[in-house]
Amino acid sequence: MSSLPSEARTWCYGASVQPTEAALRLVGKELAAFLEIWTAHGADLRAGFDWLHDRFLVIAVDESVSGASGCSIDALTSQLRRLEEESGVELLDAAPVWYRGPAGDVRHVSREEFGRLAAEGSVCGTTPVFDLTVQNLGAVRTGSWEVEAGRSWHARLL
Repeated sequence: MSSLPSEARTWCYGASVQPTEAALRLVGKELAAFLEIWTAHGADLRAGFDWLHDRFLVIAVDESVSGASGCSIDALTSQLRRLEEESGVELLDAAPVWYRGPAGDVRHVSREEFGRLAAEGSVCGTTPVFDLTVQNLGAVRTGSWEVEAGRSWHARLL
């Protein structure tokens, strides 16, 4: 993924559980093979992926070469569903809130639970959260996808 530009379109997925080494190998092997042949309307897509913080799968595509289409994104989603089944690692649930616990560990809870944690003071506006809705690789590279909850869409849950 290091050869992709910062403007590369990005999708971030949180793993429901920390993937085992076997799951990482399986997903890595299968996803690399898929991205090698991934196309949009017959045009090859220049793409890559990486695992961050042992919990986040980040996939990026250089749309300056060829843009991802609805059909190509559907194909990626289908591939990820298959990999979820094979690896036992859920990736496509976009509902959880991902944040850092007091010890710096990566955690995830439902949006409702995050609101309860805020009400009891366990999380607040300065709690680091991960914004998996970032649109480009530059945001991931610079770390701006990890922000204080009060400075992101997460603020409405506080």
